[in-house]
Order: sequence, then structure tokens, then C-alpha cells
Amino acid sequence: MRLTLYTDYSLRVLLYLGIKGKERLSTIQEIADNYHISKNHLMKVTYDLGQLGLIETIRGRGGGIRLHIDPKDINIGQVVRQTEEDFHLVECFDEENNMCKISPTCQLKFALREALHAYLEVLDKYTLADFLLSKDEMYRLLGIDQS
Repeated sequence: MRLTLYTDYSLRVLLYLGIKGKERLSTIQEIADNYHISKNHLMKVTYDLGQLGLIETIRGRGGGIRLHIDPKDINIGQVVRQTEEDFHLVECFDEENNMCKISPTCQLKFALREALHAYLEVLDKYTLADFLLSKDEMYRLLGIDQS
């Protein structure tokens, strides 16, 4: 299973904001610079994370973004479900566009569906808070000022 860049960036934004805490604002440019990724990609990601109620956007001079809810209340499995476009691991998972000739008799799709459910079930066991345990090291690696 491979996550889309959109989901990857969504998780990175949440981690970044989680590291800084709810009281400190960040900017999209700051996050893009620290991760060396496109600001344009992050603009849609942060907008959608705001629409999901995960982050808060403060407009105007001195504005920015921050987590809207506590990291312990952000379930990673839920975030992945909300940010992935689809979970079509193979063609037959997409009923509208399935052209596979053996689909009616293929048993592989059942194992793949079971694997997908197991994958999401594992992610459901974690919250954002579980990945913020080494904040000092993350600050150092990202070059974030702790003051």
C-alpha cells in the first residue's frame, strides 16, 4: 500500500504543527521550507485540513496555522481515510472502471481487501500524539527554533 503525496503531506503538516504545539502559529511557507516541499501543494492540504477541523487558520498580519484539536484526539487511521482519494489497490476495487477479465472468479481481491482492512486497523491504533514523543529531536532535525 502506498499513500498519495497528498496524505503524506497532510500527515507531515499535522506532525509539524503538533511539534510546535497549539499555542504557536506556523506558516505554510515555513512548513514548505522545512520539509523542502512545494508551498502550492501545502496550500490545498492545509485548506482541507482546516475544512476537516484538524487545524485552525488565523488570517491577517501575524496569522498562520496551528492544530485546532489536541494531538491525542487526531486518529491517524481517520486522517488517512479522509485524505486518500481512494483505496483501489488493484483495478477490480474500482467497480466502475474494472476491466480485469478474471475479476468474477479471482480470489486474490479478497486477500488484498483483507490486507487493506488490516492496514487501516493498525493505523487506527495511533493518534498524532503517539508520534510526538521525540519533539526535541524533531525540532533539531527540522531546524525549528524552540523559543
